[in-house]
Amino acid sequence: MQQMDIKENDAGQRLDKYLSKLLFKAPKSFLYKMLRKKNITLNKKKASGNEKLKPGDQVQLFFSQETFEKFSRDDFYPTDDLQLEILYEDSQVMILNKPAGILSQKSRPEDVSLVEYMLSYLLESGQFTQTDFRTFRPGICNRLDRNTTGIVAAGKTLASLQSLSQMFHDRTLEKYYLCLVKGKIIKKNFIKGYLHKDTKCNKVIVSSVPIKGAQPIETSYEPLTSNAKLTLLRVHLITGRTHQIRSHLASIGHPILGDPKYGDASWNQDYFRRYKLQHQVLHAVQLNFPVMEGTLEHLSGRHFFAPLPAQFTEILRQEVGVQELFLESETAAAGAFKGEYRR
Repeated sequence: MQQMDIKENDAGQRLDKYLSKLLFKAPKSFLYKMLRKKNITLNKKKASGNEKLKPGDQVQLFFSQETFEKFSRDDFYPTDDLQLEILYEDSQVMILNKPAGILSQKSRPEDVSLVEYMLSYLLESGQFTQTDFRTFRPGICNRLDRNTTGIVAAGKTLASLQSLSQMFHDRTLEKYYLCLVKGKIIKKNFIKGYLHKDTKCNKVIVSSVPIKGAQPIETSYEPLTSNAKLTLLRVHLITGRTHQIRSHLASIGHPILGDPKYGDASWNQDYFRRYKLQHQVLHAVQLNFPVMEGTLEHLSGRHFFAPLPAQFTEILRQEVGVQELFLESETAAAGAFKGEYRR
């Protein structure tokens, strides 16, 4: 007999929905048959499946361990030496600094993404068990492209996942990026356009006028330092569309250094030879939380910053003469990003 104790993350849903997650390989007919025969009970009583679960409820499964394992989730968690760079963690959330070369979330069943590494960490640290993951899984709430680095926010509870997802949807969380772009930019700017995604080639097209099926985009940027060939930009991502920063900057003649999809191939090749650069120099550097109440009230008004990758820092030093870039601390008034640097 297996007994499952209902916790906060599983409460509020119907029993049959919970069972579908717990025994996700089992057909619904099997689950309802087990309920009718009292091989599955709720608080030691017969249940129909439409009962709403509450914290402290107990679900009993009266069948063999072999049957349970046959129908339950069987996942792979990476055990290699990738170390998560955790910028902040509490009982509700994790703020991570994603490296280049790893997906934020898997797009195919065989993929291993940042989520799997996070789940592996939560298992190894004893915060969750394999049984917990059968019915609820912590997850990330904002995606970065495989080779874009920087801040990713994750929820460890159902309430925090819902709260974070809503803030990203409503754009109350402010997201800032640093990137190196082609050309010399001397003035800050706010640009608008329309982005259309071509799903066949996983590429987007930016237009200055509305086109059928396109979504409006808004991006603002300001130059921090420059030489004759490239500029370090701080970008405020106002709308968050697929490849928005990369495609939007390329559309105005300032592609991001190293971008294989929207960049300048011959320009990129020079930096590949010198730095072995094979991906875009784009880093999600800052995440600002709004003033708020509720589940994440303890993060109200806080600002988080992700250190630059070593290769980004090296190119800044060699090409622009910036020896070190100082990011504003989260305790500073209003969390303003000063982008101070030392030559």
